[in-house]
Amino acid sequence: MSNPLFNDEIELRVRYGETDQMGIVYYGNYAQYFEVGRVEWLRKLGVSYKQMEEDGIMLPVTKLTVEFKKPALYDDLIKVKTQLVKLPSASIEFNYVITNQAGEILTLGNTILVFMDVEKNRPTRCPKFLLDKLQS
Repeated sequence: MSNPLFNDEIELRVRYGETDQMGIVYYGNYAQYFEVGRVEWLRKLGVSYKQMEEDGIMLPVTKLTVEFKKPALYDDLIKVKTQLVKLPSASIEFNYVITNQAGEILTLGNTILVFMDVEKNRPTRCPKFLLDKLQS
């Protein structure tokens, strides 16, 4: 999607505790990098994930795919590019590209999350306030 509201990019420094003994980022940490990317994407859109939770909407991940191209290393400055795939309905889908400081693609990812009504413990539609922000 070419709309700049649908794209965001953040920078992170790989911390020592995120790596194995070889100084390579442990594979499980990429899901956390994706989470930081989408939470910041929401924040820059003017939506607080914390406020959504307080309002009774959760966003559990129902699908996660990761394709590793090159390893991220201790102390690398990485960029997490987050892109909304399409306007959300009962779910929201993001693509991710993680690059290093040289611009090399390290990892590609995708997540699908479902809007859940906490009170009813059932999927629900995307909140209107979020759709309004994306369509304005």
